[in-house]
Amino acid sequence: MTREIKIGKRLVGDGHPAYIIAEIGINHNGDLETAKQMIEAAVHAGADAVKFQKRTPEIATPPAQQTQMRETPWGYITYLDYRRKVEFGEAEYREIDRHCKEKGIPWMVSVWDEQSVDFMEQFDTPAYKVPSASLTDHNLLRRVRRTEKPVILSTGMSTMDEIQCGVEEVGAKNLVIMHCTSAYPCEPEELNLKMIQTLREAFPDNPIGYSGHEVGLVPSAVAVALGACMVERHLTLDRAMWGSDQAASVEPGGFERLVKYIRVSEASLGDGVKKVYESEKSSLKKLRRVGSEDNG
Repeated sequence: MTREIKIGKRLVGDGHPAYIIAEIGINHNGDLETAKQMIEAAVHAGADAVKFQKRTPEIATPPAQQTQMRETPWGYITYLDYRRKVEFGEAEYREIDRHCKEKGIPWMVSVWDEQSVDFMEQFDTPAYKVPSASLTDHNLLRRVRRTEKPVILSTGMSTMDEIQCGVEEVGAKNLVIMHCTSAYPCEPEELNLKMIQTLREAFPDNPIGYSGHEVGLVPSAVAVALGACMVERHLTLDRAMWGSDQAASVEPGGFERLVKYIRVSEASLGDGVKKVYESEKSSLKKLRRVGSEDNG
């Protein structure tokens, strides 16, 4: 079986350019105009898609956290109210859909609960992402699979047994599995990029990707060299903006460099077959020293 799936018009998998997702998430802080600026930044950088997050706050927010108070740009409010403030509804997503079509970039969302899947079915997005936090929500995994769309499954804060169970529940068909460490930002010592190879061995029929939360760009390019067929990084207009994900995000100029680093890395990998290139032949003629006769 070929390790590839189709997302929209793109084939994703071995032998294809890495599919680069600009994760807008909730870095828009509930502001539609900010979200549109981020879409435009992703297009300019050369990303293949943008992604948001869709939650039903009353369902996706753990009950013990709902009444906790926190300082926000909207004042000192409960965590549940904060979640409501950053959540887009139908009108906002219709405008996002229109804007993405105008700019020529696909969009999708991470769905955090079954009701969010039901909500999103009114839009023609090319795939669904299941976040690491929901890997063990088997009802959600089954609901996402019933849409018959490709699924991207993140594996942060999970054991191999939990990953295996999640894959069994969602089904291996049309599935990309993303290596991830759910720390924001993530220290280099905990990125564990060799897990990409471990997942490739454990799931030989599935494209393996990388969802990164590190500060910097190099590990994401290294992930591609290790076999990641998809790379997801958070995008922000300014890392100093308010929000829990901003510090682990990449600003527009950095995202443009990230895309270039990944594309250069892909071009540099080659096929592993040693050859003498045409570009080397003039050097070969000028510089190759012929050794003296072997006297051994």
